[in-house]
Amino acid sequence: MGLSSCKHLRFFGCHLNSMACKCVALFVIALVFRAAMLPTFSGFGEVAQNSFGVINKGSLSSDSELQMRKNKFLEVPQIVWGLNNQKIAFARACLTARMMKRTLLMPSLSASLFYKEIDLLQPISFDKVFELQKGSGRKWTIERDLDQLREFSKEPYDGYEVIRILGKNPFLWHDHWPVKDYAKVFDCLVLVEEISKEADKVVSKIREMGRKVGSKAVFSQNASNSESPSSLPMPYIAVHMRIEKDWMIHCKKLEQRFNISQICSSKEEIIGRVGNIAGLTPMIVYLAVADSLLEDNSILNGWKEAIDYEVCLRANVFVGNSFSTFSSLIALERTLKMIKMGITTSCGKDVTWPSYAYNILGELNGPQRWMTNMSDSSLHAISYGTKDVSC
Repeated sequence: MGLSSCKHLRFFGCHLNSMACKCVALFVIALVFRAAMLPTFSGFGEVAQNSFGVINKGSLSSDSELQMRKNKFLEVPQIVWGLNNQKIAFARACLTARMMKRTLLMPSLSASLFYKEIDLLQPISFDKVFELQKGSGRKWTIERDLDQLREFSKEPYDGYEVIRILGKNPFLWHDHWPVKDYAKVFDCLVLVEEISKEADKVVSKIREMGRKVGSKAVFSQNASNSESPSSLPMPYIAVHMRIEKDWMIHCKKLEQRFNISQICSSKEEIIGRVGNIAGLTPMIVYLAVADSLLEDNSILNGWKEAIDYEVCLRANVFVGNSFSTFSSLIALERTLKMIKMGITTSCGKDVTWPSYAYNILGELNGPQRWMTNMSDSSLHAISYGTKDVSC
């Protein structure tokens, strides 16, 4: 299941919807779409840019004949909360627009994120706008939600130039798409250059620390006889250690609600399990705290989580918590990297880009090997966590 590469694309030349009096073109979660063409598997179509923002010209997986329109638009509520929740919400908005065969107007993001090229924003107005109220509550089932989307994809509603969805943040919408569809959106998001360069600096300093302490740790399968340790990039392991007070309160409540004991982990448990990873020799450990390694701390204003994410994503080994959205999205992206290399399982063997869940006990009292299940019918396990983690 290969993934084609995406071309870099930045959202310049986007517009302001004067009727809603809000920006519809912002930097996407400190990321930019790098897709003039999304990866094409399972019938997913194109995503391109015009003067309005994102144009999704592809077809539904279930109907390859449906084409997107450049003159029909979808507007969604403001996307809020944390960086990774916003990534998921944005992807869900893209997939909703695709389903309704409409161009997605770039949504407003949280107050901590912004669109840098504000001088490029231009006002536009729409003649025919229909406001669609999203249902909510227990009686608003996933089936009713899907029926609503299908209904408003047809006449007479289809005749409106803009359908403006009202209601909750898209992260809270019902999920109608498989993991592989979300993965195609995530695969076409990249850090903006400023943040990417700061992540480069952090990774460089981590590897330099490894050289200074004399670490010669490499996975045996990655070292050849012709390569000396000094010629190889010094490896490091990234650990997303969730032990903050607010997290411990939250995870204890989750354990009580689900009647399981595989969510919370103490610092001692995490250290012990990471130390038991099979085939791992001593190497520098990054604890997802970038501030002490950055030359310019002002870059952290709103972007610290993005830098942590990128550093964890590039690590030789990643260990996280399967009930953390941050960890789960990293595991997903690392799984995609493995799939591109032809690796479909990490069970019983050493692989490149391995990930582990420290909250699930694995072999030799270490953390459980972790590859995202790309056949899942929804993103629920990534958005809300799961104990069903496997290689």
